[in-house]
Amino acid sequence: MSEEIRNILIIEDNAEMRANLVELVHSCFPTAEVTEAGTIHAAKTTLRKSTFDLALVDLNLPDGEGHEFLRESARVSPDTICIIVTVMATDAAVVSALAAGASGYLLKTDPPALWKLHMEQIITGVPVLSPSIARRIMEHFRRTAPAFDTDERLTARESEVLSLIARGLRIPEVSDQIGVADSTVATHIKNIYRKLGISNRAEAAIHAARLGLL
Repeated sequence: MSEEIRNILIIEDNAEMRANLVELVHSCFPTAEVTEAGTIHAAKTTLRKSTFDLALVDLNLPDGEGHEFLRESARVSPDTICIIVTVMATDAAVVSALAAGASGYLLKTDPPALWKLHMEQIITGVPVLSPSIARRIMEHFRRTAPAFDTDERLTARESEVLSLIARGLRIPEVSDQIGVADSTVATHIKNIYRKLGISNRAEAAIHAARLGLL
C-alpha cells in the first residue's frame, strides 16, 4: 500500500493528535517520509520547498483555517491529495472544504480500523469520507438539489464517465475503458462538473451515489 505515497505532510497544531496521525500514516505507509506542521504559515512554507503526495489538514489552526492551505496547494502543488482531518461536522464546514479542493473529509473520532481503510482507499483514488460525513453530504444535496432531475441533464456518456471517476479511475483509465482519447474524457469531466455545479472528485462521488450510478 505504500508504493504510491512517498511524502506526507501532517498539518495539526495539537501535539498529541499530530503524534497519533504520524503513527497511523507510518503504519499504513512505512516507507513514506512524514513532515509535520503546526500552523498554516509553516505548512505553506514547507509546501513551497517540498512536494507531497498526501496532506492531512486540520481545519482550525492557530494562525488560520485549513482552507487557506487547500487553496495554496491547489495553486502550487495540484497533485497533492489533501484530506481534511477535523472534529467539525457541520454542513458549512464540509461543503466549504470540498469546494476549496479537499479530496476527502475525515473525523478525528473515527475508529483506527476505519482510518486504515480510508488510507487504503486513497491509494486506489476513491474519495475518502467518514460515514457520517457522507450521510450529511447526501442529505445536504437532497435539501439543496434543484427541482428538476439532475440526471436528465447528463448525457449517457457523461453518466458513464461520472460513474467511473466516482469509483476512483483516472483519466487515462477511463479513456481506455470507454475507448476515447484522454482529451475527450477531460472534456466530459469538465461538462459534468459544470452541469452538477461541483469542483472535485469527492463531490462527484456523492452525486454519482445520489443518482444511482454506483
